[in-house]
Amino acid sequence: MKVRLNVMLRVASSVVALMAGISVASAQETHSWRHGIVQAKSDAGIVMMAKHKGFDKDQHLDLDIVQFTGDSLALKALIAGEIDSYDGSPGGPMLAASHGADVKIVGCYWPGLTYGIYSKDNLKSVQDLKGRTLAISGPGSLPDLLARGILSNAGITPSEVKFAQMGSDTDRIKAITAGVVDAGAASLEFINYAKTLHIKLLVNAHDAVPQFIRFCTMTSSNVLKTRKDDLAHYLAAQMEGTRYALDHRDETLALTRETTKAPASDPRAADLFDQVVKINAVVPEMPIPVDRLAWMQDLLMKTGNLKVKQDLTKLVDNSARVEALGFVHKQKH
Repeated sequence: MKVRLNVMLRVASSVVALMAGISVASAQETHSWRHGIVQAKSDAGIVMMAKHKGFDKDQHLDLDIVQFTGDSLALKALIAGEIDSYDGSPGGPMLAASHGADVKIVGCYWPGLTYGIYSKDNLKSVQDLKGRTLAISGPGSLPDLLARGILSNAGITPSEVKFAQMGSDTDRIKAITAGVVDAGAASLEFINYAKTLHIKLLVNAHDAVPQFIRFCTMTSSNVLKTRKDDLAHYLAAQMEGTRYALDHRDETLALTRETTKAPASDPRAADLFDQVVKINAVVPEMPIPVDRLAWMQDLLMKTGNLKVKQDLTKLVDNSARVEALGFVHKQKH
């Protein structure tokens, strides 16, 4: 009888241990997460560091980064359910939400606008853009909204400028160099490189429209409802990756060159990184500056892109970001 009892106890202990092991394994199960970005360029080392250093794995995620030629295409992919989140200008989501689209802003890790309008050397000011051809990306994208905002501030109506839709920043710079267009919106990575092409930075967006937000992270209310924990883990991984990137300049630049296949002599990655640090463009904690979102909404109303103001409290959801900050704190301790 005693032998049978001992056997039963050992079996029970084994079952408990097995169940505990299954519970731990289940708690640490890796989930996939598809995140959209604008086509990798000289900011790639910052944007992709979370994946590169395995911070996604630390958060039990398998991060799949999907590249788009413009953030308006990423927005369409989110609405179609093809990706779980993406980084882009919050202007597009504002316009989409005004038409009933399911989109939410859940964090803004790159609020500083490291962007501008480049032009041929013969253009002296924004006023010289009247009657000229200006290269942008798709309607509602960052280059489009930025260009319209700068023109509006200068008292120029969109009808006084010819817009040309072109894919990436590099495409737009090449178009200016080739004389296909007179000017174009592009990243500050070209701030010194442009001089070698005999073109120039006509307007630095950080000076012209300092409240304009470059990137926020967007998702859908459906993702928030069904995968909020995974979203919070993704945001935590991005926070960790961004902080690491800012603290490790050489490694970040190396990752950028590896991703973009740029030679070590190419100065664009270093120039952009230094601009990011100079104006504190990137904030790892991803705060959502609602006051600047309100300013952007007013700008969209002024340029005629947006017809009716939206309730921004319905567009913004801070809950996953707060949870992510808790994950980051726990990871450090």
